[in-house]
Amino acid sequence: MAIDIKSMELPRLARYLKALGEPSFRARQLYDWMHKKMVSDFSEMRNIPNSCKEKLKGAGPIFTVELEEERISAIDQTRKFLFSLADGSIIESVLMGYKHGWTVCISSQVGCRMGCRFCASTLDGLLRNLSTAEMLDQVYAIQKITGERISNIVVMGAGEPLDNYDALLSFIRIISKEEGRNISQRNITVSTCGIVPAIRRLAEEGLQITLALSLHAPNDEIRKGLMPIANKYSLKEVLGACRYYFEKTGRRVSYEYSLVSGVNDDLSEADRLYHLLQGMGGHINLIPVNPIKERSYKESTPEAVLSFKSFLKKRGMNVTVRRELGRDIEGACGQLRRHYLKENS
Repeated sequence: MAIDIKSMELPRLARYLKALGEPSFRARQLYDWMHKKMVSDFSEMRNIPNSCKEKLKGAGPIFTVELEEERISAIDQTRKFLFSLADGSIIESVLMGYKHGWTVCISSQVGCRMGCRFCASTLDGLLRNLSTAEMLDQVYAIQKITGERISNIVVMGAGEPLDNYDALLSFIRIISKEEGRNISQRNITVSTCGIVPAIRRLAEEGLQITLALSLHAPNDEIRKGLMPIANKYSLKEVLGACRYYFEKTGRRVSYEYSLVSGVNDDLSEADRLYHLLQGMGGHINLIPVNPIKERSYKESTPEAVLSFKSFLKKRGMNVTVRRELGRDIEGACGQLRRHYLKENS
């Protein structure tokens, strides 16, 4: 089995190189090439001796993603990327431009097993978890392709990040390390549908990332209809875990709420949501659902979205409506990948 050195945090990489008979400083040199200079070919690593390179080559390649397709939105210049992995799997990532800089949205799994009714990522189920290297290289590849400096990362693409916990944790630590890309943890957001034990575990890791909860409903009844995970963890349990996360980290939670016409978007639901999140101190991010043809859900009208937002804002809630990006390039999670797989099956 190939050894994946790109997924190793620096202390583990140092132990591995020591076992190969290499000096301790070699780990920092190698780490610099892979994560700061984003090099994936041993031949380009000029200060690594050939003897060491041969040992590393014999253990396995530096895992990378390969660009299969890129689409650029004519509306807002959002760029969507399809990448292939070493085993032929296909994943997708998105580059979005905001006033505060460039944000990359990456995938954490090939597919997803969470089954959220409005998401294309879950339609074919979960194939496998991504390695830390495969998560990192989505960021590295996009930066190299576009030449843009990435300042923010959201782990909100295909997959449930907390269902791939260990790889996610190493990804955050490597991407934020000064010896690597040095992206502030405060500029990293991890989205979850609400795996309660993992949220509580994450609160204990000493990180400063933002946690985003895919809430999407003001009560358990509606949430169960949209998200199967709600049958396992009640809103009381999920919000209790979010409160714990805030208490441990001091980082406010973002509550993601996809507005689905006739399901969760009238003012009675807005009122329930207000009472549910009152005193939680978080931020509500309203998202007009991006329809997928495999489901009958329709996005809320602009009037319904504005009315829902105004209702919450007048009651003192911190609420915004997410800007829609990449609609013309199948920008929502899983859409472009699913289209690609159908065309190439």
